[in-house]
Amino acid sequence: MSTPTGPASGLPVRMPRPRQPGRHRRPEPLVAPEDAPALVLAVPGAPSSATRSLADEVVSIARSELPGLDARIGYLDGDDEEFPSLTSVLAHAAGERTARFEQARAAGMDVKEPDGPVAVVVPLLAGPDSALLRQVRQAVMDSRVAAELTDVLGPHPLLAEALHVRLSEAGLARADRARLFTVATAADGIILASVGGDEAVQAAGITGMLLAARLAVPVMAAALDQDGSIASVAEQLRGSGSQQLALAPYLIGPEIDASLIEEAAKEAGCSAAEALGPYPAIGKLALAKYTTALGIAPQQAQSTPAH
Repeated sequence: MSTPTGPASGLPVRMPRPRQPGRHRRPEPLVAPEDAPALVLAVPGAPSSATRSLADEVVSIARSELPGLDARIGYLDGDDEEFPSLTSVLAHAAGERTARFEQARAAGMDVKEPDGPVAVVVPLLAGPDSALLRQVRQAVMDSRVAAELTDVLGPHPLLAEALHVRLSEAGLARADRARLFTVATAADGIILASVGGDEAVQAAGITGMLLAARLAVPVMAAALDQDGSIASVAEQLRGSGSQQLALAPYLIGPEIDASLIEEAAKEAGCSAAEALGPYPAIGKLALAKYTTALGIAPQQAQSTPAH
């Protein structure tokens, strides 16, 4: 039992740690600015409980990196009820901001009328997909809300790290090349499967070069949504000496039917890793897009160095 002056006698007293002086002092953690725009994650594909779970985890990671962040989820194919549409989420955020201002003014507070974007919209896409991005832009326009739209998450070294992890989880790559152990099923050639046509393949190729440096095996990008692209790249890799291929989806997950990944792996005659999913880097990259759009500077996301 405690007393007005502290814990009862006999209980340990936790003393605050003294702040470290000088240049070695830890920087103050960044928090979201007051009245900052909402981060709205634009989620493609058919809504489902799995998609919602993935999106929830991504925004949870972003919130943990930036305390006070107002993070929301809008679905491109949402129904405004269980899965709210991107348009309705933006409109709701705008309505809430206006209501806060009017309440503060009615209470006699000296507040200025809010300006600037209501939200920063971050597409949940690893690479460019012109059709899905058009859908995002249209949803923003339909909301009639001042919102800023960021680029997609990749290419980025953190996505190469995530691909490496997914391949190692599937037994298709060594988790750490410095350790002296073998993976019997480790691939000697990787097909990086993207969606979004030629532009997406080119963008995936940049992350593919980073992945190739991590694994020390050839990596080539191919389009899941172009007939013959996967088979053609598989043939090129085998022609250059790769005998055991693996397919790595350069996808977060919701943007495509998972059965297409299985079909592509069969077409290439190889095994496939899982999509990137809610890998921690996805949340960090979404937040980085948001903070860059607002001109605030959190600690830069760092990739784990290749071994």
